[in-house]
Amino acid sequence: MLAIKHILFPLDFSDRGCAAGPFVEAMASRFGAKVTLISVAQPIWYTGVGDPGTPLLLNTEEILNELKGRLGGAFAREFAHLRVERFAEFGDPAQTILDFAHKNAVDLIMMPTHGYGPFRSLLLGSVTAKVLHDASCPVWTTAHMEEAPSQDHIKPRSILCAVDETPKSIALMKWANELGKALGSGLRLVHAVPGMEGWPSQQMDRQFEEDLRQQARQQITKMQAAAGVEAALCVAVGNIADAVREEARRHNADLIVIGRGVMHEKLGRLRTHAYGIIRQAPCPVLSV
Repeated sequence: MLAIKHILFPLDFSDRGCAAGPFVEAMASRFGAKVTLISVAQPIWYTGVGDPGTPLLLNTEEILNELKGRLGGAFAREFAHLRVERFAEFGDPAQTILDFAHKNAVDLIMMPTHGYGPFRSLLLGSVTAKVLHDASCPVWTTAHMEEAPSQDHIKPRSILCAVDETPKSIALMKWANELGKALGSGLRLVHAVPGMEGWPSQQMDRQFEEDLRQQARQQITKMQAAAGVEAALCVAVGNIADAVREEARRHNADLIVIGRGVMHEKLGRLRTHAYGIIRQAPCPVLSV
């Protein structure tokens, strides 16, 4: 049975960060999980007098006390019914989040993507990217969009799980299926095979494309049987991130579950596209 007992909620007090709060509350309430709000201040240095100037650290105690004060009042009313702890620290934000999660048996990290805007549409925020890269527990991220997260997705009714043909997707299906049962959500699977643009034109025709689709469907269906997961399956053709986005839109998915893997391993085709899926997703993404 899926157990989420401890949720870590990194908070930088930005509008986008605070907008993730209702999602954290809903998830913690559903699983009866403890929530730890964590906020990290980066050291501020300036160059002192002299030639060359000496780097000096500014008012660390005062800055940390101010951060603790802000954190102490954050979501006091919204999280009043939950078990909540708060942790403020100096250091590198991403590394502090990762160290805390590792040392304190965190089951799920929930945070925004940031990195949005006209010139950053293809970039995740640096802290989120590092956490996604290195975290050993699942990481939930808000939709990477200009507008604030849609409140319609707070209580997921429909989960879309993106799978590839590697054995790790069997465990991913099981995980998504357990999550769906716990949340009372429907589950669909999506898999993408390369489109015609991925093959030399002289070797590719529509029948060949359909053959690839059918072969993939047979393989994924066998994996479903091994996982004991009954769910509708869509086998799309083309770019993975595009296919996942369109399937999520078509079926009004409230949450996308993907296998993130660990970057230094030899990964399946899906896991090399994790960032692309997160960037294009129309709803939150839970990376396992």
